[in-house]
Amino acid sequence: MNTSLKLLTGLSLTVMASSAAYAQVTNNTIQDHEGFYVGGNYGYLKVDGQDDFDDDNDMWQGLVGYRFSRYFAVEGSYIDFGDYGTGLSRADTDGYTAAVKGMLPVTENIALFVKGGQLWWESDYDVQGLGGSYDDESLFIGAGINYAITPNFSVNAEYTIYDADLDADELSENLSDTDFDTDLKQASLGVEYRF
Repeated sequence: MNTSLKLLTGLSLTVMASSAAYAQVTNNTIQDHEGFYVGGNYGYLKVDGQDDFDDDNDMWQGLVGYRFSRYFAVEGSYIDFGDYGTGLSRADTDGYTAAVKGMLPVTENIALFVKGGQLWWESDYDVQGLGGSYDDESLFIGAGINYAITPNFSVNAEYTIYDADLDADELSENLSDTDFDTDLKQASLGVEYRF
């Protein structure tokens, strides 16, 4: 687990541990809306990895979830990380996620959240003119803030780190190192509609 992932994990635990400090938030808030929700995120992707794959890019994500209470939800999504890399080495990555989400209402309209889960992803890559495809699963963790405009509609800002390792094993005869350790760091804005 790299340093960024450790720091984000520590931040997540701190936010959840401080829930007692915000217990004075009334029980009837706009954040109490339970049930299914759908949403979407659009934002900035920073790829930190081998020099060949360091890049930044736009990303988008569609999601669906279920809020069991003002404090807990489960969420799934499809995410497109887009095409990133240099002229010599490029990758196009997308995948599906499943996550648990903890929420902490701090005012009638505002809630902080943390989430963590599993990413199932696939990359089509081209390294020095040799291409292939690789799929794997990785852990991710994120944190953000949600602002409920109405009981049904809210906006959010989120930062998420995905820990992914691209193993271009099909190229092993041509390249000395085909294991590319890559972190995908996503900063996004989104909308959420609760049914």
